[in-house]
Amino acid sequence: MTDPSTEDSGQAFPIYITVVAGLLFLAFAYFVVGQAASTRNGAQTAADAAALAAAQDARDQLRDGWLDVVLDPSRWDDFVDGRAYDGRTACLSAASFATKNQATLSGDGCVPLSAPEGFSVEVRTLHAVGASVIPGTEKQHATATASAVIEPRCTFEAPEPAPDPEEPSPDPSSPGPTPTPTQAEPSPILGLTCHGIVWEIDPEAPRLPSAADLFSVRLAD
Repeated sequence: MTDPSTEDSGQAFPIYITVVAGLLFLAFAYFVVGQAASTRNGAQTAADAAALAAAQDARDQLRDGWLDVVLDPSRWDDFVDGRAYDGRTACLSAASFATKNQATLSGDGCVPLSAPEGFSVEVRTLHAVGASVIPGTEKQHATATASAVIEPRCTFEAPEPAPDPEEPSPDPSSPGPTPTPTQAEPSPILGLTCHGIVWEIDPEAPRLPSAADLFSVRLAD
């Protein structure tokens, strides 16, 4: 006669194996989903960093170029509006920061934007979504895009030029040589306002606000 306990144990063992296999499958599925999400998040982080790096590089270029022409306000317009920069140089910074975040530029890569000024960046992760753990995903990489814009924080309104003072006519009855007119000192450059703060540019020691005071950089929606 068969022992009932032995028979029950034999029937329970396949159920136990099925339950364990199901739990292992669920654990593996959760791992796959987590791995893919982590890679996707890494791609977005790399895209955000690359776009911001390009915009910040352009912002630094704007300030450096502005300093070169700071004594000639007639050439300020492109700097006040945030247009006078080399987009190719800025995109090199984007590529560098993508690499630092385990990604590379892909698709359209780094594209300068206008109205507002900025950059759109597309990246692809260097590591595959599933790496060597998930069969069939060895060549599947996560991609992401991001845009960063450069927003001017300054305005410039050149003041009306003051009329030249009239020189008095020489008195023919007064003896002596005609006095040599003295050269007036260069006047400070007025009209620049940055984030509500009025700046006065001293021609003898010209300086500008910091790059962050001249322009703000942010990720676009």
